[in-house]
Amino acid sequence: MYEEAPSRTVPGAVVWRARGQGGAVLPDGCMDLLWTGGRLLVAGPDTGPHPAGEVPGRSFTGLRLAPGAAPALLGVPAWELRDRRVELAALWPGPEVRRLTERTAGYEDPRAGLEALARARFAAVGPPDPLPAEVTARLRAGQPVSAIAAAVGLGERQLRRRCLDAFGYGPRTLGRVLRLQRALALTRRGLPQAEVAYAAGYADQAHLAREVRALAGTTLGAWAAAQAPSATSGANSETWQPSGSRTTA
Repeated sequence: MYEEAPSRTVPGAVVWRARGQGGAVLPDGCMDLLWTGGRLLVAGPDTGPHPAGEVPGRSFTGLRLAPGAAPALLGVPAWELRDRRVELAALWPGPEVRRLTERTAGYEDPRAGLEALARARFAAVGPPDPLPAEVTARLRAGQPVSAIAAAVGLGERQLRRRCLDAFGYGPRTLGRVLRLQRALALTRRGLPQAEVAYAAGYADQAHLAREVRALAGTTLGAWAAAQAPSATSGANSETWQPSGSRTTA
């Protein structure tokens, strides 16, 4: 079982809860704060699919932060956490993590505890850098990297360095990840693959197929079939999820 909803208290974030083991975690440009088994973890930005079950547990709770938001909260550049799942204690002092763990455990719903942790941290580090949100919005609008660099007043190399710190990879890779997520969203709506390719901004259906295989490790048809509810249980147990929703270590 997997469920998610926009956070009411952390702008741009999503709270989610998952039980049981499911399919793979797919790249989405985000990073997550995780709670499982009484532990606080961080899911870094992904460049490919992560299999389920790499962190033991049957119940997971997460706060998925908007692309580029987590490094300021964590005090660690995103590239250091790329394709990794780490204990928060590996990033922050042990006494602080123990205090936060106890505080999170005190909430009836751990999602509220993760939101409280994020709010306090963002209040301490100050307002977010506006660059990641602008770059993300421009990439989602389909703008080329050269135009984005010019719009934000940076050279392409400078923009890449800033993106590595904010997202864990350069703007071209982030653009591919965001385009993949658009394609998956359109597929959920039942569009044929040719229409998905056109609407999501791929050159053609073959280009879409190559990118889905490269970033998701599967075909779009197999992914779509995994989204269909089980005929017997009414729920899907093999759904590919966004970052952190099936956690790894």
